[in-house]
Parts: sequence; structure tokens; C-alpha cells
Amino acid sequence: MSRLQFPSDRQPVIVSARRSAIGRAGGMFAQVDVEDLAAPVLRAVVQDAGISASEIDEVILGNAAGPGGNIARLSALRAGFGIDIAGVTTDRQCGSGLEAVMNACWLVAGGAGDVIVAGGVESVSRAPVRGMRSLDGGEPEFYGRARFSPEEIGDPEMGIAAENVARKYGISRQRQDKFSLQSQQRAAFARAAGVFASEIVDVADNRVDECIRAQASLEKMAQLRPVFQADGTVTAANACPLNDGSAAVVVMTAAKARALGHQRGLAFVEGAAAGVDPNLLGIGPVASTQKLLKRRADIDLKQLKLLEFNEAFAAQVLASLDELGLPDTLPCQQGGAIALGHPFGASGAILVTRLFSQMIRDPAADLPENALAMAMIGIGGGLGLTAAFEVLELG
Repeated sequence: MSRLQFPSDRQPVIVSARRSAIGRAGGMFAQVDVEDLAAPVLRAVVQDAGISASEIDEVILGNAAGPGGNIARLSALRAGFGIDIAGVTTDRQCGSGLEAVMNACWLVAGGAGDVIVAGGVESVSRAPVRGMRSLDGGEPEFYGRARFSPEEIGDPEMGIAAENVARKYGISRQRQDKFSLQSQQRAAFARAAGVFASEIVDVADNRVDECIRAQASLEKMAQLRPVFQADGTVTAANACPLNDGSAAVVVMTAAKARALGHQRGLAFVEGAAAGVDPNLLGIGPVASTQKLLKRRADIDLKQLKLLEFNEAFAAQVLASLDELGLPDTLPCQQGGAIALGHPFGASGAILVTRLFSQMIRDPAADLPENALAMAMIGIGGGLGLTAAFEVLELG
């Protein structure tokens, strides 16, 4: 039975989704400006959707570490969409791309537009050096990232927060490494099978994800020292790398999709955001998922068939899965961010693109009708985002 509760003519549905390959920071996209990472992907999803740029009501892009300004507007203009197409950039840090997609769905459902292009983009390679004017007029005070939480509460670096989660929730080094190997093996298999080829747009002559380690093994992982604490459990192998990349989707009303001849789409069911202790930021998806479930009694995690969970650190994924009563094998069936990478502002949109590929573009033969799928992401400052989707037959 369908879980869709929006008016049938305003039901938000994703009809196309694409991404760039994901590059290592300082790697294959090192010379590519952020708008040039986004523009080819924007053009591709619009073409896939069977619309012209003139039909777009808004472009929404997430970004976390970029140069500021309005990257969505800049990227839309670079994509050749025309000066009359509006653009807005959203910043919910690592959740920015998923936030953009959710916002697009809510806007479509509410009647603020019929066609919205949404996604995210990040270039860590080209991100600006950050500095603040000193109070005494002296040299600028340089810093690595913005503050996410006041000092009196705690604002740990991401790796320290992952260590906090591992200790509090009893996530061992061995279990983190095993989960990380699962991600690498799944991604390597998917890449070798050509699974990603149809979702990746050529950007700067690159179409292959750069960070997958096909030769990873538990033996090699065990040799690595902890990165953030001498007695810790988080290593370079069970954490994501730093990355560049982009992703975008086209969200439109089901009525518009039918009129264009689309046979099926990824329908937005529900979404929620929630906050947690910033010192344990990795469990944010637990709170956002519980909030979503409280809002919707007809959604049961036992029905969940596909889960794309942003694998920033294995510790936070595993702790969140335990708290939600979900198995370690459920998320990221074709590999996640530990293998593919985590381009901050784009990652949430990449999660949705991966769901689209597995449910619409190339669905498994045993995927049941109205299968429930979710995207989940934890965010600096102690936040979580969860979005739920299902397939909608349009023909």
C-alpha cells in the first residue's frame, strides 16, 4: 500500500538524477572550479527529464566549504539555463545536498513551483583559505572551518566526534574495519560491473570514481594507526576521504511528469531534521529518523528495503544502525562514502542519486512494489537529516 499523502497533482517526484565522478581532494578535479563541477551535471539532469531550461522554476544547490556567494545561481548561469532562472544556495554543512532536495520537494508539494532542479556541489580542492579580521587590526586569524557549536557546549573536530561515538556506543575498531571493507568491496564490484556508468556525467574528461580501494583487506586495515587519538579506533581506512564532486536531481509534480511521458519516478514520502549533542554529532540520523517515524505512523523501518547512509565514519554509521535496530549489511548496497568519497555539500544529493539508480534507473528484479527507501546523513554541529522515498508508477 502506498504511503504517499500529498495531493496527487502536487506529489513531488524525482524523474532524473545524475552525479559527477567523485574525486580525491587535490586529485582529478584539482583545477576545476566549483561551478564547473556542477554545470555539466545540471545540464544532464535537465536533458534526462525531457524539459527545457525555461521550464525550471528554481535551482537549489547545497554547498559547505565553497567560496560563498550564490553558487546555485553561478552554476545555473554556467550551465546555460538563462538569466531568468532563479537560483539559491543552501548550507546545512554535510547535509546541504539532501537539504536542497528536500526543500525542492516541499516547494513542489506546496505549489511554489512545478519543476525544481536540486542537488549539491563541493570542491575541497578549490575551497578558499579562511581568515577572520583580528580585533586589534593586526594580521588575519586563519581557521580551518566555521564553528558549529559554542565552546561551552563543545564543538569537536569530526574525527574526535567519531571517537566519542565509538566509545559511548561501544563500536570496536574491528567492527569499524569490517564495515569499511564491506563498503570498499561493494563499490569495487559495482564499478567493475559498470553500475555507476549510467549515473555519472563526464566532467573535465573524468567519469570514474577516484577513491575506491579494490585491494582493501582487513589485514591492511589493521596495520593503520588511529588518526585522531593515540588510543582511538578511527583510522584512514574506516573514515571517508576528502573529496570533490557534484550531484543533482529534477523534482517535479507527478502531473507534470505524466504529461511529459515519464513512466515511473522516485516519489518523496516524508523528511525530517533533528538535533543531537554536537559532541556526538554522528548519531544525528537517529533523531531525525525517529522524528520522521513519529510523524508518520504508517512508516515502519522493518519495511526498509534500501538505505543510503552517508559513511563519513564507520563508527557513526554503526552506532546509528544499532540505535535504529537495523543490520550492518543494509546501508549502501553498492558502496558508500568510505569507498566513494564524501564531497560535503554534494553528499546528500549523491545519496538520492544512488537511490534513484537502484529504484528507477536499474531496479533489482526482486524490488517489491512501493518499496521503502531512505537517505540519512549526520551533520557537524549535531544534526541529522532523513528523507523517505518510494517508487511511483506514472504510466
